[in-house]
Amino acid sequence: MSTTLRINGKTHQVDLPDDVPLLWVLRDEVGLTGTKYGCGVAACGACTVHINGEAVRSCQTTLADVDGEITTIEGLGTPKAMSIIQQAWVDHQVAQCGYCQSGQIMQAANLLADNPTPSDADIEEVMQGNLCRCGTYPRIRAAIHSAAQKMQEA
Repeated sequence: MSTTLRINGKTHQVDLPDDVPLLWVLRDEVGLTGTKYGCGVAACGACTVHINGEAVRSCQTTLADVDGEITTIEGLGTPKAMSIIQQAWVDHQVAQCGYCQSGQIMQAANLLADNPTPSDADIEEVMQGNLCRCGTYPRIRAAIHSAAQKMQEA
């Protein structure tokens, strides 16, 4: 079935069954590989993207479930023009292996859109579904606080 998707401000046409997970559409059909496969059951958060500004797990979101604008990590910024949250990740040297970080950043961006001044408890509640095997949680929290402050100043 032919489906039209709006991803990072661009229109993409894909000819796939409605039950194909969005993750594989993004990676294999559209070529946006920043979104990662982690667990396949929406438990780790590595595949987090936004649909209409809300964080979703793309491994369990099918084409039939998509209704609106999709934003991936590539849509937040580029290496030459990073978003505030991406720059905070660099400034706080969050990534070790880096595998989970696109999902972490997408979840954090959604958190800051909903709550521009989160407490530590707010961060822990919203970010708890995004796992980091390297254990960079203190740096993630610091980066989120830093990004929140810079967004308030901007």
